[in-house]
Amino acid sequence: MVLASLVLAAPAQALDPGEQRLSYRIGPIQVTPGQNRINLRPITERPTGDGWITRIKPNLVYADGTVPKTHLVMFHHGVWLNQSRPDATTGFSERFFAAGEEKTAASLPDGFGYRYRTSDRWLFNDMVHNLTSQPMELYATYTIDFIPDGSPAAEGIRPVRPVWMDVVNGTVYPVFDALRGSGGRDGRFVYPDDAEDPYPGGVARNLWQVDRDGVLVATSGHVHSGGLATDLWLRRAGARYRGPDCSQRPTARRRRRCRARAPSVRGNRAHLFKSKARYWEPAGPVSWDVSMTQTRPDWRVAVKKGDMLEVTTTYETKRASWYESMGIMVAYMADPGGGRNPYRTRVDYPGKVTHGHLAENSVHGGSPTTQLRDPRVLASGIAPVGSLGIDDFRYEQGDMRLTGPARRPPVVKRGQSLQFLLEEGDASQEIWHSVTSCAPPCNRSTGIAYPIPDGRFRFDSGQLGDHTPAVGRRTWQTPKNLPIGTYTYFCRIHPSMRGAFRVVK
Repeated sequence: MVLASLVLAAPAQALDPGEQRLSYRIGPIQVTPGQNRINLRPITERPTGDGWITRIKPNLVYADGTVPKTHLVMFHHGVWLNQSRPDATTGFSERFFAAGEEKTAASLPDGFGYRYRTSDRWLFNDMVHNLTSQPMELYATYTIDFIPDGSPAAEGIRPVRPVWMDVVNGTVYPVFDALRGSGGRDGRFVYPDDAEDPYPGGVARNLWQVDRDGVLVATSGHVHSGGLATDLWLRRAGARYRGPDCSQRPTARRRRRCRARAPSVRGNRAHLFKSKARYWEPAGPVSWDVSMTQTRPDWRVAVKKGDMLEVTTTYETKRASWYESMGIMVAYMADPGGGRNPYRTRVDYPGKVTHGHLAENSVHGGSPTTQLRDPRVLASGIAPVGSLGIDDFRYEQGDMRLTGPARRPPVVKRGQSLQFLLEEGDASQEIWHSVTSCAPPCNRSTGIAYPIPDGRFRFDSGQLGDHTPAVGRRTWQTPKNLPIGTYTYFCRIHPSMRGAFRVVK
């Protein structure tokens, strides 16, 4: 996906004199069965006069305004682009706001605004993920707090520009895998630090060299399921810690208070903010039922031309593997004035989440069900001669939702592979599927937190298909080194699809 939710906002505050709250729709978005593709469309509904945007709140709705349940359709991402301005970090169209399934709103501190002109050309990059086989008609919505030119609130407002920081910035589909067991002993995987070869070719895509003096005024993070945090850092040539010497405080209490206020600096690397994921999900960090923390309203960080901004992201890797993950932060930057030196003063105070559990995230899954049998107790199925087809939202053999002999797990001899093939029927409609290991029996109810990629023996085909975000191929083979046993899997794109195969002597 190209990207997801960014700067977070507290619940809608009272409007200042002259400020307006305006709501618009983008669409209709005709969502085909099983859709998981990236689209571009112009944004035609927007303010009719010039002014300043101080807050944006996004959502995804049906035509009647109700919000679809997340286990049925996922707002994978929506990116608002301004084609009339260059993006700070890539030079292409400016990415000034985005939202993912966590549906965080972007809010700027008092006195700051994103400049809007009616002559701007806006574009919407969306990826709506239909987890079902039924078509849908949806709309992306956005509500803005808007200060028109000429109103008292517009006097003295300081313009900001978005600085899009992404651990895989500038790629068509900026994702990475955080595999189970990778990272440190604490079960945490930091990208790019813990990745073997995060940037082939040597271009570190998580860095941006500041092109002018300025002050950062707001930021927050975006992660996918399994994500724990994003971190923003600053490197400055020749810089070092300039804060207080807390060791000289006369008592332990004063030393603790001093350290709590001291900047976080190691070498020339200053920590600016950690955006933490707060999961409302009862099962923990395994779903989209999450909020990210945002910077405090008084967060101000002075940056200089030539500084290097850096973003990293952290995923848990004890419980599962997390495929096609992201780590994004957008820092809104204004002209110099009022910023703090992060080498002298602490700026990375904890932030606050912007919302609690959302009603659309109420179907968590994982409940016992009689609809799907435990494949481990079934008799063995066929030993396929050719490929096992995937079509019409089903695995040809071993699909737990089938009946009779077709439900039995197909077999393969130890040391050999089964090959899966995405058939033309689904491929021609751009319906992509995966074969992703899950812990057996993998037969409980479907929800936003079940199933997950938690198989003891890890395998994943990627999204089989021809175009981004698919992997550009339709076939995939199971690993040859699997020991004797029954293996369960699911489709990450359509998690109600479950299957099993068996390795035999």
